[in-house]
Amino acid sequence: MSQLYPPVGKPEHHNDFGGTMLNTIKNSVLGTMVALAVSTGSAFAEFPERTIEIIHPWGPGTAMSVSQIIAKAMGEELGVSLPVISTPGAAGTKGQITAMSRPADGYTIFDGYVAPLVLQPVLGNADWVYSDFKPLHAAVSNAFSIGGRQDETRWSNFEEMMAYGKAHPGDLRYSSGSRNNLPHMVIAKVLQSYGVVAQNIPYSQDGNAIKDLKSGVLDFSFVNVGNYIQDKKAFNIMLVLSELPGAKASYDGAPSIADLSIDLGLSGLSPMGWTWWIINKDTPDDVADKLRAAMTAAMEREDVRAQIAKVGFVPLDWDHTKYDEIVGPVADQLGAMGNALKWEEEEMKKLR
Repeated sequence: MSQLYPPVGKPEHHNDFGGTMLNTIKNSVLGTMVALAVSTGSAFAEFPERTIEIIHPWGPGTAMSVSQIIAKAMGEELGVSLPVISTPGAAGTKGQITAMSRPADGYTIFDGYVAPLVLQPVLGNADWVYSDFKPLHAAVSNAFSIGGRQDETRWSNFEEMMAYGKAHPGDLRYSSGSRNNLPHMVIAKVLQSYGVVAQNIPYSQDGNAIKDLKSGVLDFSFVNVGNYIQDKKAFNIMLVLSELPGAKASYDGAPSIADLSIDLGLSGLSPMGWTWWIINKDTPDDVADKLRAAMTAAMEREDVRAQIAKVGFVPLDWDHTKYDEIVGPVADQLGAMGNALKWEEEEMKKLR
């Protein structure tokens, strides 16, 4: 029997073994609980806990500086930094693709400009549509305009220039910068509405087109708000290509498409540059709600609106609930503008 059981006279040996095992179990359980607590705390950390990046689809310039104004205000609302990352290339689609490749965690915001967001899909150069994303808030618009020289003697306003163009098919020369861009599409739609055929002269740099306008090589040109603000006395702004009151104010009250006697079929954001900040559609709703609240607060701040207006851009007031209503019609109108480009090309061929 003594070989089958521990000796009754040595209980201390049994107690040492049991105590060691108990301590080992306690330490193991305690370690597990600590690890679980750390893991749980990390998983449920309040958003945001680190930097949020804004992917901007163009190079440095006025548009990027406006995005930085909004990003700074949002960062103040959220308590984190929101750097604006310039990611130019492929007509804005490089930035869009870069943003789409990031996790749907709210730490990447797309600076969704019309060109990569809507125009490039319409042209068949991108495989997404605007509804593939979750909207935060409309950001800004920058209206285009049609400008001429101050010393022009053949006409004094846009309607008179259209009458001249109607009487002299193909004689008017203008530039939209590069061909087949958004300003070209808008101007072609305007000219088609009046039945005026004009020659589009392409330039690799907008500045060269402005120089040729001033020297008389061009009869009129696309003039963006930056060009206008830099040298207001050089231009006769004949038509602001927007119906928004803020856009008209950017050009010091020059006539806009809302003042014309005919309907050009251009409305809302369709005939201008604009951006709507968006995120990955799979981003959790609670994260999206925090970002939306921060951007709404930023866009309502008077200091932010004043800084945006100072450079000629127009702060937009639409929140995420208006995204489909405002952005949806743009694609259809851009399609009509694309048809105007084809019309212009065909009409010019007839005159050659």
